Amino acid sequence: MTPVLEVRDLHKVFGDLTAVDGISFSVNEGEIYGFLGPNGAGKTTSISMICGLLPPTEGEVLVMGLSIAEDPRGVKRLLGVVPQEVAVYEELSARMNLEFWGGIYGLKGKALRERVNGLLAQVGLDDRAAEPVKNFSGGMKRRLNLAMGLVHDPQLILLDEPTVGIDPQARHKILDIVKQIAADGRTVLYTTHYLEEAEDLCDRLAIIDHGSILAEGTVAELKAKLGEGSLLTVQGGFKAPELAAAAGAVAGLQPVEIIDGRGMLVVGRDGPGVSNALSGLFQAGLAFDDITIKEPNLEDLFLNLTGRELRD
Repeated sequence: MTPVLEVRDLHKVFGDLTAVDGISFSVNEGEIYGFLGPNGAGKTTSISMICGLLPPTEGEVLVMGLSIAEDPRGVKRLLGVVPQEVAVYEELSARMNLEFWGGIYGLKGKALRERVNGLLAQVGLDDRAAEPVKNFSGGMKRRLNLAMGLVHDPQLILLDEPTVGIDPQARHKILDIVKQIAADGRTVLYTTHYLEEAEDLCDRLAIIDHGSILAEGTVAELKAKLGEGSLLTVQGGFKAPELAAAAGAVAGLQPVEIIDGRGMLVVGRDGPGVSNALSGLFQAGLAFDDITIKEPNLEDLFLNLTGRELRD
């Protein structure tokens, strides 16, 4: 089966800055594929190249087997793009916004009216359809922005941080809409820096930072990269080299981050076990003020891969 989206060795260089550094991935029909990374990681630049707004320095983008470089008009008819910045006409009504963009894609008459009515209902704006968008809340504008990207019934929807700056209830509504889009057989590329969104929404995802994909897979596969063990966090009056030496003496105990006064370590399933790992650390004579034990999550994996927290 041909993937809906194929990205092959994509690069983008601006002068001395390499914004995207050789990323490759593919997305299948009906899949929600996530790009998880902090601001400045290269997510928006990648989206811009995939949809044809920016030419790549190197690499290739194929949508349904068509090259964006060789057949940009053909590819763009298959794409729905929802940018990070809300792009709506504030003085027009929600219905007029959708009718305008539907008309650009060649919809008219009964087909356009039915499509607009269906989308207004889908995003929960049918009761405010005739109202000027300038009266809408931030969450309502985000939902309208999403509907505008869907008006021509695209095969692939590119969503760039579609829930930034809105309240939890509005975010939940948008995530439900995205899930329904995929359930209807459409394919979604979703960029976010929210861990909970990635874990809840994405079938597969890539962790991206500094323009490179650092890890890729399902949430379970990514968590397994930390050894499928427990995450042990200790704090106290110790120096980083002291904790590193103590951890190194315990077989199967893997450091994730160690600094003065704080350490994060993974106790693997096949390792010493949490109680034995703690005994080994205590035997080193270190002073601990606080100890927490939890299952590792995507934040911990990102920290392990990059040495910094996701929201830095």
